[in-house]
Amino acid sequence: MNSISVRALLVRGMLAGLVAGALALAVAYFLGESRVDAAIALEEAHSHSHDHGGGEELVSRGMQATGGLATGVLVFGVAVGGIAALVFCYALGRLGRFGPRATAALIAGAALLTVYIVPFLKYPANPPAVGDPDTIGRRTALFFLMVALSVLLAVAAVILGRRLAPRLGHWNATIAAAAGYVLVIGLAYAFLPSFNEVGKDFPASLLWEFRLATLAVQVTLWTTFGLVFGYLTERLLVPGPKAAADGRTNQPATAAG
Repeated sequence: MNSISVRALLVRGMLAGLVAGALALAVAYFLGESRVDAAIALEEAHSHSHDHGGGEELVSRGMQATGGLATGVLVFGVAVGGIAALVFCYALGRLGRFGPRATAALIAGAALLTVYIVPFLKYPANPPAVGDPDTIGRRTALFFLMVALSVLLAVAAVILGRRLAPRLGHWNATIAAAAGYVLVIGLAYAFLPSFNEVGKDFPASLLWEFRLATLAVQVTLWTTFGLVFGYLTERLLVPGPKAAADGRTNQPATAAG
C-alpha cells in the first residue's frame, strides 16, 4: 500500500470518525445528560449546597452539556477514526481473505471490545456523586492501564493465532489465541484493585441507566465507524462495475494495437 493510499484512507478514517462522533453525540445528549443531571441533583441535595453565594462555576452546566460534550465526542471520534484507519492499512490482507468492509468491521468490533468493553467490565463508568474524590486519580490511571493491557494482549493474541495456524489450523488457532486472551484478562481482573464506592443511598436504577447510556455511546460510535469506513474504503480500493467494464473494454484494444 503506497503513501497515497494511506493518506486517502487516513482522511476517510477521520471523516468516518466524525460521522460516528456526531451520532454518538446525539446518543450521549439524549440518553446520558438527563442521568448526569439527576446525579448532580442528588449530589447537591446530599451536600446541602443550595447556597448560591458560594464559588461561581468556571464553566456552566449548560455549556458542559452542549459545547463541551460536542467538542469532546467529536474530537475523540476524529482521533480514533484516524488511528483505526492506520490499523486498517496494516491489517488489510493480513487477517485472511477479508475485503475492505469486513476488515473495517473486524477492526471496529475489536476496538469496541478491547478499548472499552473489557476495561468497562473491570472499571465501569460512574456518574457524579459516585466515587471518592481522593481516589479519582488512581481510578483513572488503572482504567487506562486496563485499556493498554487489553489492547496489547489483543495484538499478542492475533500474533499468536497466526503463528499457531500452520500447526493447528485457523479455527483451532483462533480458539487457542482467544482463550489465552481471556485467561490473562481474567488474571488482570483478579489481581488489579477494585473500587466499590457507590453509596447505599444512590439509586441503583440511575447508576444502571447511566452505565448503559455510556455503553450505548461507544456501541454507536464504533458500529457507525465500521459501517461508514467500510463503505468508504470499498469505494476507494475495490473497482466499481463501471471501472471493471472499462478495463475489460480497453484490454482487447490494447492487445490489438
